[in-house]
Amino acid sequence: MDVMPQQPPQSPGPSRRPLEVSDFSGASALSSFTDPAPPAELPPLSLRTTLRRAALGVVAGAVLVTGAVVAVPEDGKKAAPPPVPGPVSRALAATASGAPAALSDLTALIGDRQQWVGTHPSDARSWAVLGTAYVEWGRRSADAAYYGRAEQALKRSLDVQPGESGNTAAWVGLAVLADARHDFGTAKKWGEAVRARRPREWAVYPALIDAYSGLGESGSVRTAVERFTALRAGVPALLQTARMRLDRGRHQEALAAARDAAGRATAPAQKAECLSLLGELAWERGDPAEAVKQYGAALRADHDHRPSLAGRARALVALGRTDEAQRDYRAALARLPRPEYMLELGELYESLGRESDAVEQYARLRGALAHDDGQGVDNALLRGRFEADHGDPAAAVEVLDAAWGRAHRSAAVADALGWALHRSGDPSAALEYAARAVDTGGHNASYAYHLGVIQKALGEYGPARRNLTEALRANPRFSPLAGPAAQEALDILTTPPEDDPRDARPAPDPEPPAPRQPQQAALAAPAAPASPAPQQTEPQQAEQEPMGPGPQRPASTPRAPGSR
Repeated sequence: MDVMPQQPPQSPGPSRRPLEVSDFSGASALSSFTDPAPPAELPPLSLRTTLRRAALGVVAGAVLVTGAVVAVPEDGKKAAPPPVPGPVSRALAATASGAPAALSDLTALIGDRQQWVGTHPSDARSWAVLGTAYVEWGRRSADAAYYGRAEQALKRSLDVQPGESGNTAAWVGLAVLADARHDFGTAKKWGEAVRARRPREWAVYPALIDAYSGLGESGSVRTAVERFTALRAGVPALLQTARMRLDRGRHQEALAAARDAAGRATAPAQKAECLSLLGELAWERGDPAEAVKQYGAALRADHDHRPSLAGRARALVALGRTDEAQRDYRAALARLPRPEYMLELGELYESLGRESDAVEQYARLRGALAHDDGQGVDNALLRGRFEADHGDPAAAVEVLDAAWGRAHRSAAVADALGWALHRSGDPSAALEYAARAVDTGGHNASYAYHLGVIQKALGEYGPARRNLTEALRANPRFSPLAGPAAQEALDILTTPPEDDPRDARPAPDPEPPAPRQPQQAALAAPAAPASPAPQQTEPQQAEQEPMGPGPQRPASTPRAPGSR
């Protein structure tokens, strides 16, 4: 059965009892189950093992993951065993509130559901739970291979019970899966199909928020966040609110919401998520010392919160503590090998003059992107950023232009496409995208830097100076490579050649005359009136012209989607 159509399924009346809101949770169906007794043959969990070995260890003696999804015996058993306290219960309790489960608890849940569906293959909701848990594991281990397993499990769930018959948990799972693969158009279709059928299903709104954000639909993001908050007020809604405000450049409001969330969070994994966001906010406002403090607090709350390791490394670079930063990057990559962390570490090596290490890191990045491609992950944004600065800018333009044609029109994609166009030698075409990124992406130092450099290339020196100044004011150490480049570009614009007719600097104010003593004033009283000041020369008048307006937009008419 093909469950990934181009259009969402139609919504006829359900033929079975519709599932209730309590059947689902933050990441789809995970809260719809009690905690069955754990099988006796499962070995104890060890956090010192690798993610893959931990996931496989909890199902020793059970069927293989793929085999469990594709072919399982039919025995007709329906009833679930009575609940037993344990890691599965904790995982379900966390997701029932929309919070992330601890990694060890998530591991236990996956192993438990694998064994359960092996003997209860007609349990549609268990298949949905397993599929959604695979998505979460794939995200938190940076192993996209789990997305294929997730898709198989969710298809099996819909084979047993179609979404039109009430299995909206599987539809939510497919939306979450599409977001994880950066397929935001598909995520939007599945999410809106759920919302049309069950508008009060709060579990679908985080998936819709991610989809709208990836598509650059800021109005829809705001509406979805407000609806999510109305249906399920609490820490998850506060985090969504904080991120929305950060993306809009409303840093103080974002900080207030994130602090409120951190104050309310109790579970370690959720507390770490809140503190990590506080670290990100500190970094965005150019306070790396505070960022290091908040990321460290997140790691104390949950030492498995791998994104905080990379976040702390980024802040340590800005503080000049590069040895510690390399340590944190390597630790993060050993446990969470995300391609974006590989790019950051490669650029750190490059800034330190370690060219061979940078080349090795970039080769590793290319391998990771190729692996993700094979698992259906759309990494056009990251690939475009990498190619523009460290590879083939023309290839970056091609990749990002295709993403724009797929309606991926976030501020991040606009910025990356504009920069790639500039790097490929077309600053005129780049300007409209870079200006759009600055207009819609909040006070992002990287976006302002890119726009300033593009304006400088076009001879718009006044606007270029203002944007480069804004980049360095917002976060003077936003990148180990681009930060110094921004300062160098601004220095050149601040002291241009005196004979440059395009210099838009205002002339300095004249110095005030020195005050005269009373006796000098009396003696000077009978003196003749001073002769008029000589007229200014034409070049001086040109220097006194005020600076030009802000970031300029091309006068051309808007282009069709996906075209330049």
